[in-house]
Amino acid sequence: MGRNIEELQQGIYLLRGEAKGSHSYLIRGKNRTILIDSGLDQNFLILRENLSALGLKIKNIDIVINTHEHLDHIGSNRYFQESALIAAHRFAATKITLGDHFVTFYRSRDLNEIPLHIHLWLENRSVFDLESHYLEVIHTPGHTSGSICIYEFKSKVLFSGDTIFAGGTLSYIAESGSIGDYIHSIIRLESRKISAIYPGHGVISHAPEQDLSEAIRNAKKLLNGEEDISISPFRPPSVPTLPSGD
Repeated sequence: MGRNIEELQQGIYLLRGEAKGSHSYLIRGKNRTILIDSGLDQNFLILRENLSALGLKIKNIDIVINTHEHLDHIGSNRYFQESALIAAHRFAATKITLGDHFVTFYRSRDLNEIPLHIHLWLENRSVFDLESHYLEVIHTPGHTSGSICIYEFKSKVLFSGDTIFAGGTLSYIAESGSIGDYIHSIIRLESRKISAIYPGHGVISHAPEQDLSEAIRNAKKLLNGEEDISISPFRPPSVPTLPSGD
């Protein structure tokens, strides 16, 4: 198994992102194989190598779930969308499919760029039943309006995207986000029994209750204009400047 791969539990693998790219998580279910976040476009070759190390090809991925609409999580969708179903919350889907670069930051450098598609427009409490794993979509606006977390009922782990990080580090509030929504989303997550948090960046959280409480404290400090706040350094790269055409 490659250095960028870690089996977190039976059937669930962490595929680490590089540079500013997000992690991807592979779930090998009994009847479907799901990838949570495809990561940066420029990291696709690494992702493909990681999948190959697990005996998988691109066509073996049945569903790609995007935790939100930023390019460091959706950039490699373009390599999966002809053979897999791409899923995202409907608030993220509108931005991705309409090419809202101001919000997604995504624009490939390919002159023959193909549009990104979302095949499954998700709602809060949507479910993916893989028989071996049971995944629930939790809409958690705050970082962005279309942010979701994925809760796996059997192991009680939370795939959190950029909503919550280890240590309760605060996700920065992006262009379509809201501090108020963020606090409310974290409070809702506190009501769940969570054994571990698998974030979009950084290390796994094995103290979810503590980290959720700390995230709320940090968010309230930010809301009150306090400066002593732990804010995540993980931000999507800027959209490349394009020629004006003049």
